[in-house]
Amino acid sequence: MRNRTSRLSGFYKLGRDERLAEVQAVSGLDEAGVEALKNSSALPFELLDRLVENAIGGFTVPVGIATNMIVDGRDVLIPMATEESSVIAAVGNTARQCRDTGGFTTSISGTEMIAQIQMVKLTDPWAARAKILEKKAEIADICNGCDPLLVKLGGGFRDLEVRIVDGQTGPMVVVHIIVDTKDAMGANAVNTMAEKLAPNLAAWTGGKHHLRILSNLADRRVARARAVWRAADIGGAEVVEGIVLAADFADSDPYRAATHNKGIMNGVSALTLATGNDTRAIEAGAHAFAARTGRYRSLSRYEITAGGDLAGSIEIPMALGLVGGATKVHPTAQACLKILGVGSAAELSRIAAAVGLAQNFGALKALATVGIQQGHMTLHAQNVAIAVGAAGDEIAEVARRLAETHTVRQDVAEQILAEIRGRK
Repeated sequence: MRNRTSRLSGFYKLGRDERLAEVQAVSGLDEAGVEALKNSSALPFELLDRLVENAIGGFTVPVGIATNMIVDGRDVLIPMATEESSVIAAVGNTARQCRDTGGFTTSISGTEMIAQIQMVKLTDPWAARAKILEKKAEIADICNGCDPLLVKLGGGFRDLEVRIVDGQTGPMVVVHIIVDTKDAMGANAVNTMAEKLAPNLAAWTGGKHHLRILSNLADRRVARARAVWRAADIGGAEVVEGIVLAADFADSDPYRAATHNKGIMNGVSALTLATGNDTRAIEAGAHAFAARTGRYRSLSRYEITAGGDLAGSIEIPMALGLVGGATKVHPTAQACLKILGVGSAAELSRIAAAVGLAQNFGALKALATVGIQQGHMTLHAQNVAIAVGAAGDEIAEVARRLAETHTVRQDVAEQILAEIRGRK
């Protein structure tokens, strides 16, 4: 092994085998690790090498199907890419419990994205704001000129906002261009427009343009979903009340809200990843949206209907796309979009909101009744069994016995596996 160093000059020019040899030489990676990386993806390496820099392999995440979902009157199979046990099962079970009430009803506020241009070094920020607003028609022409195809498809510049933001370095003028990006997530389109527009803003105001970048707080692109679960279908009035109390806890306490919303994102992020969209952008936007009132709160709401049933709803920014990025070049993403049968980015976003609500209901019901561990650990037991070396029929038996003992630990799994093999 060579001296460990991260200075690998010309690494990007090497082929896969040469890159792996370099990594092995400085990290001490064994042959098994090298082979694992070589065989880590069904995708051709040429594609991997174009998707990311300095590629050496892939990382396979299981893709499963959540069943039973009805969204806006249509039965939908939900492809989900996740490594976490119980996530897919929770969505399917939740959806089954509200099928008789029509499943999930959804809507979306639009498909508009925001790009921000930061203007600094302005002695008269309010006058600069007025000058910029006077140029709205000219700004629209500059922005639309950057992407004639988007305009032809019915998208393009929609509106202009100009804010005065007081920072530690003084007041800055922040210009928002609001662009309908249609079936694209839209980052590239709005970033190009912001960079093209910025010098004009500087010329008009006498200030200096600085950052020019989209905002992932996509509050012009809010997806909504709602559903009703009959009390009789989910365990009675006590369960309904328990879920409402749990939801109130999440909306009142940021420590609880963080885990509550993480559960929502278990579903949303799994669908986002399966369709080749940007999970980090969706997660950042969701958490920023949850804090928009000045306090971090729940993304979902639960209420008791006049008839004593449970009504759940969610609002979440959802900047998903069907074109651009990995959605068009990753064959698994294309297959998952085909399974969903969606015709627009708006439809995909609405389905994602429904999946987030379904995931959230499943977690809250478990927490309010038997506790989260019973279902989760039953599935997690299989992972523990595999981790200790169980194979074939041994996996199911080790997992079953772990679940029966309510002690899903690696040391216990090792003991059970030794007992099984001792009988053989």
